[in-house]
Amino acid sequence: MLGGVHLLNRIAPRHEDDPLVPVEVPPQEVCRPATTVIVRWGLLGTCSVTALSSAGTRLGTGWINGEDLFPDGLGPVLHDLIGTQPSTSLVPLRYLTEGPNGGYHGYAQIEFHPEDGCFLRTTQTSIGHGPVEALPWLAHLLAKRHASSMALNNHRRYFRLHFEGTELEFKYTLDPEPDIWAAAMELLKAPRHGELDGCRPEFRNEFQIHHTENHLFDVLGPSTETGYASFIPTVTAGHVLKRKYFEEDSFARREELVHGIDITPDRFETYLRDELGLHVRAMPPFQRVRYDIQCESLRTGHIYGIILDRCALLAAPEVVLSQCELDYLRSRSVLQQDRDEVLSEMHRIDTWLSSHLSSRGWATEHTFYSKRSFLREAVAARSDLTSS
Repeated sequence: MLGGVHLLNRIAPRHEDDPLVPVEVPPQEVCRPATTVIVRWGLLGTCSVTALSSAGTRLGTGWINGEDLFPDGLGPVLHDLIGTQPSTSLVPLRYLTEGPNGGYHGYAQIEFHPEDGCFLRTTQTSIGHGPVEALPWLAHLLAKRHASSMALNNHRRYFRLHFEGTELEFKYTLDPEPDIWAAAMELLKAPRHGELDGCRPEFRNEFQIHHTENHLFDVLGPSTETGYASFIPTVTAGHVLKRKYFEEDSFARREELVHGIDITPDRFETYLRDELGLHVRAMPPFQRVRYDIQCESLRTGHIYGIILDRCALLAAPEVVLSQCELDYLRSRSVLQQDRDEVLSEMHRIDTWLSSHLSSRGWATEHTFYSKRSFLREAVAARSDLTSS
């Protein structure tokens, strides 16, 4: 459904002669109802269009090729249908799909580009009955949009985080160590080609590269603080301090990030002892190369990271830990969700990931083996390793 952008952001009042243009497209959902729908204009083919006024008056009909819809963020090829209306900048407003009882599920447009658009479901149950051109859904979906405007009209504000402050993570130790770039490129094909059922690469954020140094300290006390503290340099200045709280390696660990720690490496241990009151043991610093595949469940809106990484000690580059991790990252939704579904979906993806890795001879089962455990074992095996 196309229309003027003022129907999204309310920068102008709605009028009965505002044009609305339904474009009939092949189904784009991975399931019904999906939480997220991604539409690639160039894959739509030739579509029928009907121009209406906001009051429901038919203005005209025609056909359009999907790839011609938004060459510059507007809809100029449809201007002949709508005539000389005051609103000439047509944008995608929402995606509609038929619900199970004859009504409609509505998806709000949250991001669109000349090549594609992303739509997020705002209806918990289907609403409105009757022909789509009769606009039985319009008032309800406009009200929904306005009620959630602070999330839907702001970039990435539609994300929420379940289990906030807790990291959920399965790990696989890769042995023998593969070329993690080639392994990551192969893994990325799975969501791209629909091999991972219901999942696709995260919209316009499918892959990330990280290359960092880590100065990790084993936190031995107090008992409520055990785990590790790791300093990671930033591109500009200073460090991020990553704290993970745990006694034993496990699936769920409390995590905390503190930005803007402006100290030099020679003061890391002093800072932890004197400023934070921690009993720590310095571990050998290491270089981490990491490739992140961002995988989005369009069915639920939950987003997961499949991460390939390689950690090598700075003082002994031959001492290496290579792992594949599956992490819960965030959820794209404005609806009420059952957060336990994150866990069941993670287990489903983990089953697939285990099969993928084992078929290549890299790993056969997940563990919770942490960087702290790796460094502890490295130091125990080689007395020459120090934090310097």
